[in-house]
Amino acid sequence: MPVVRNRWSMLLLLFLSRTAMGIQFQTVASVGPFLMETLAIDFTAIGVLIGLYMLPGVIIAFPGGMLGQRFGAKGVVVVGLVLMVLGSIAMGLSWSFVGVAAGRLVAGTGAVLLNVMLTKMIADWFAGREIVTAMAVLVSSWPFGLAVGLLVFAPLAELQSWRVVMYVSALASAAALALVAIGYRDPPDLLKSGPAHLSLNLTSREWLMLAIAGAIWAFFNVAYIVLVSFVPEFFTSRGYSLSSASQIVSLIGWFLIPAVPLAGLLVERFGRPNVFMASAFATVVLAAVIMPLVDLPLIPFAIIVLVIGIPAGLIMALPAQALRPQSRAGGMGVFFTFYYIGMAILPGGAGLARDISGSPSAPALFAAFMMLLCLLALALFNAVKRMKITNNA
Repeated sequence: MPVVRNRWSMLLLLFLSRTAMGIQFQTVASVGPFLMETLAIDFTAIGVLIGLYMLPGVIIAFPGGMLGQRFGAKGVVVVGLVLMVLGSIAMGLSWSFVGVAAGRLVAGTGAVLLNVMLTKMIADWFAGREIVTAMAVLVSSWPFGLAVGLLVFAPLAELQSWRVVMYVSALASAAALALVAIGYRDPPDLLKSGPAHLSLNLTSREWLMLAIAGAIWAFFNVAYIVLVSFVPEFFTSRGYSLSSASQIVSLIGWFLIPAVPLAGLLVERFGRPNVFMASAFATVVLAAVIMPLVDLPLIPFAIIVLVIGIPAGLIMALPAQALRPQSRAGGMGVFFTFYYIGMAILPGGAGLARDISGSPSAPALFAAFMMLLCLLALALFNAVKRMKITNNA
């Protein structure tokens, strides 16, 4: 059965390619102290740099999908990876905040194209065949890339330079580029579509539910990113070295990798996805609030590590509850647009909270607040789902 073997090999190839995106995203957070010293910037600026990676998605998430339909997903992914390589190199060569920010924007633009198109490519290969499992595996590539960055980049920056970290990120993107360019091909039964038109046909109910679902996905990812970006500094304030702190926090990513597909399998078996999500959100809120208050912060942090991965795949399934089949393509673009808006803006709030309070524990409390918003937004999503709203497109 060559098609079966091919689709799983394509999944592995795309998983590794998307891992490069997580690796590149983590560069700024892992070398933050070195950037602050070299560029004379504060924690707020670090938060802005983290968010800049997502900012292009506000504009191009939806039209990026249309470009893929018109010019082919593989071509758009190749362009995205080229931009990721160039962005990392530009950051490594820069000597000012503006230069680093410009490189971050270029890399982020490529990452948006990559992110949207890889989701489509997985759907092309797995439509009607293990699509839930395949999507869960693809989602796991993001925390895997972040975990690799957490494990490697801080020691590398200490031994060499933060600029070397940027070049390593460029190398990872270049390897992904070679993988896609040489190894990827479309499934043999893929139907070619004609020129795409930038049009939406969403009802008022779909718009509202997509906005809420996109906000949940944004709040969740902001909480996760804030934890892996700022909590290493919290542990250094408790006496850990930067390398040790980064290795501890990288456990979030390593546990998230199996947790995402496992949670999906449990929900498929037992149902009640809202209970799984709400319980995980509430547990992370409590653990993140308690962590700065206790003498052994590793205990509440371990609880966060164990449960934070549970909601990820379940949140990604929310848009399917909102959309009609004929609205899915454009609707997913809308969902990702709301996600990118939150991811571009909110991480800077964690840095601002750190600067204003002067406390290393402030970002952890900010992450707790993001998870609380997830819990409230999930309740709102289900309330809207039960409401009767006039379905005007």
